[in-house]
Amino acid sequence: MAISPEIAPWRAWVMAARPKTLPAAVAPVIVGSALAGADGAFAPLPALAALTGALLLQIGVNLANDYADYVRGADTPDRQGPLRAAASGLISLTDLRRGIVLVFALAAGVGLYLIAVGGWPILVLGVAAILAALAYTGGPFPLGYHGLGDLFVFLFFGLAAVGGTYYVQALTLTAPVLAAAVALGALITAILVVNNLRDIETDAQAGKRTLAVMLGPTGARLEYAALLVLAYAVPLLFWLLDWASAWALLPWLTLPLALRLTRTLYT
Repeated sequence: MAISPEIAPWRAWVMAARPKTLPAAVAPVIVGSALAGADGAFAPLPALAALTGALLLQIGVNLANDYADYVRGADTPDRQGPLRAAASGLISLTDLRRGIVLVFALAAGVGLYLIAVGGWPILVLGVAAILAALAYTGGPFPLGYHGLGDLFVFLFFGLAAVGGTYYVQALTLTAPVLAAAVALGALITAILVVNNLRDIETDAQAGKRTLAVMLGPTGARLEYAALLVLAYAVPLLFWLLDWASAWALLPWLTLPLALRLTRTLYT
């Protein structure tokens, strides 16, 4: 992984924030807010705060991941994928630590407003989200290094993000909201599976036991396919249980793309 001194500092921070991952933080908030709107409970300020908090948490996770993977030796010159700020020397570890603290502090600040709106359930959810984000690749038992990264993503990018967004607007939860959260969690976890499958060899060499490393390439591909099946089953569930009209089946129009992506993963 070559050092690139030509890259401006601001661009290095943008790279470390990994903007391509941010749609995974935005999508659950959009779904939660859309469901709140469908139930006549849409609240613009809480929705905007939820979006801001989700983006900050995602960026914080990315910075912490960049830092911890380099310190633990998972980011090596043999690693495939995008350039990493710490491993390439674009951002010092000291500056990266400061950035992590700043981003999570801002997320906590947004969380204070959401707690004022949603009460103690949001307090519990917010504290759990920040602790889990820090523990994803950091701390004495990093979740991502012990096969728990997929569960973290499913819970916090699915159930917590969709459910939390809906709750701060409607102050309740419903079965359709939780079902939609399962679909989002499955899709976003599938993204992680692809990344971990790509890094399976270098992760194994570095002692990073992701679920993909534990399952092996074949098992990881099966996990990916199972997650897509779960995600596409939810719109059908909405229609069959009369939670929504046949318009709920619109996501099935993307099924050919999902099948093509799955086939690509097997080649």
